[in-house]
Amino acid sequence: MDIPFFMMETHFKAHNQYTTNTNIRSTIQSVLATQLAHMSLIRHSRQTLTEQLVQRFADRIRQRLLPAGAKLPSVRECAQTHGVSPYTVVAAYDQLLAQGLIESKRQRGFYVRGQDPAPAPSRQKPPHPFRPMAPLDATTLIKGMLHEPGHRPMPGLGTLPPDWIDTAPLAAALRKVTQGSALQDLALHYGEPRGDRRFRQALSMKLAEYGLLLDADQLITTVGATHGLDIVSRTLLQPGDAVLVDDPGWTVEFARLAQLGMHILPVPRTPAGPDLEVMTDLIRRHHPKLYVTVSVLHNPTSTSLSPGHAHQVLKLAEAHDFYILEDDVYAHLAPPYATRLSVLDSLKRTVYVGSFSKILAPGWRAGYIAAPTDLVERLVNTKLLSSLTTPAMIEQAMALYLEQGHLRRHSERVQTRLAAARQRCVALAEQAGCAFITPPQGLFGWIDVGLDTERLALPLLDAGWLIAPGALFHGQRRPTTSMRINYACAQDAKFWRALATLRQREGLA
Repeated sequence: MDIPFFMMETHFKAHNQYTTNTNIRSTIQSVLATQLAHMSLIRHSRQTLTEQLVQRFADRIRQRLLPAGAKLPSVRECAQTHGVSPYTVVAAYDQLLAQGLIESKRQRGFYVRGQDPAPAPSRQKPPHPFRPMAPLDATTLIKGMLHEPGHRPMPGLGTLPPDWIDTAPLAAALRKVTQGSALQDLALHYGEPRGDRRFRQALSMKLAEYGLLLDADQLITTVGATHGLDIVSRTLLQPGDAVLVDDPGWTVEFARLAQLGMHILPVPRTPAGPDLEVMTDLIRRHHPKLYVTVSVLHNPTSTSLSPGHAHQVLKLAEAHDFYILEDDVYAHLAPPYATRLSVLDSLKRTVYVGSFSKILAPGWRAGYIAAPTDLVERLVNTKLLSSLTTPAMIEQAMALYLEQGHLRRHSERVQTRLAAARQRCVALAEQAGCAFITPPQGLFGWIDVGLDTERLALPLLDAGWLIAPGALFHGQRRPTTSMRINYACAQDAKFWRALATLRQREGLA
């Protein structure tokens, strides 16, 4: 099973630097023992107990939940924890040794084997002081979004539960646009490079509701918002360029920019927007080419940009000659009059990206870019190199869905239902002893649990609950007591009871 949203590697590496300290070593072993105690084995299974034990350890090692250098429980401890014979544990450890996942140290026990060392940094180009390491679990995070474990909603997921989506109008729109010979016409030809014109015209009318007035030719369709962000980044940036990002922010965006070779400049996100003092200092020292931000219902804090902050950010962009890439993927969950940089700027120094993944079926992968006229052709050329064109069938169906008013009605229903879910989650979170860091609104809650949430992730997963620890949302990874929850997926009181139990064990309740 793909397991996202937590990586304890940084936490353990920080401690392992001081392995001569007995207290720290004891703490690490205590945490590992707590984790492994939750790994129940199934007595009546096609797999032997040895095979199950090997698989549990191997999965956690490969996913870096047990990092290089971590000590495994002794044979006797592991046997007692799982209620098996020492022979079963010895057989499991032998298989892990044979797979190269662990190593035996004479009279010291078994340890997770170290990975191949990373190449030494070039002497000619020292590491940038603000460039974080790309999150090693970013792709695992994506896999976890695509393959939800179990059948119940998980608090750490980033989308609406499937039963919140009315798919009938989407299916009807797709049937209508593919009737008769239309399907053959759509399937046998590449679409327009900029995207289906009918879809772009429908989009321009929708964006006008936000105050973003533009011609359909300023729109380029994409395979979702992430594709749009990538097209803009590849068009405007070169490896080594500095890029401002919100911190906390979206971990996949950090990893994507780092993989492109960018110098990432994390800017603390306040309830009103970026910390302008820090942002100004970073701009003067590093001369960024781009600022990537979510103005409306920011992920993970659900805060929205204030008009005053928006004007100051635009003034900085003008004075220091950089573009702003505005990701508005949560637009359909917010009031249309929310402050947007692209609206205030009229697409001069701003590029606007959106999609329907947070309000409709994520699998439809219909997104778009709204750009200044002089950038459109360059963006289209990058799109052609990355994906040729986008699926015309999906885009025409989306156009019909928009034209018939289904999106507006669906958004209103979701917002009403989300408000009720939010109210319930706030009550449950406070009963569990958690506090809200930012005011509850939008899809996500940003809460303080009182414990390092990466340490909580594995015990909660073994209890059947997937969470999103706060460390994932920081540009420079560090332990934190914060956690992001999805209000639509965190209404089960059993989850909050499990969390409260863990807090009680640490003496916090």
